[in-house]
Amino acid sequence: MANDPTIRYAEVDPDGLVQATLTGELDLDRADEVRDDLAAASALPGCRYLRVDVSELAFIDSYGLGALVSARNSAAANGVTLTLAEPSPPVRKAIEVTGLGNVFGV
Repeated sequence: MANDPTIRYAEVDPDGLVQATLTGELDLDRADEVRDDLAAASALPGCRYLRVDVSELAFIDSYGLGALVSARNSAAANGVTLTLAEPSPPVRKAIEVTGLGNVFGV
């Protein structure tokens, strides 16, 4: 799990919450890496909730959305609830257009 400029993490808190913040653009070039990184975070010992702050994402495409759905499914398989928080306008629009609001708790 890299701590690179695209994803920043806060440590697992006593309640099992891991906070991830995505920045920049989530597109074809970064989708697989982000998916795998979030899936790894959901497998951390003690992680029960993975809150992904997407307020700093300037762009997201269908590959990026697919990566987030896949990461959510991996988290669920680990017994972890993944939610998106504070969606930026491009992310909110993409979620609304695709009808994924309920999937991500938005």
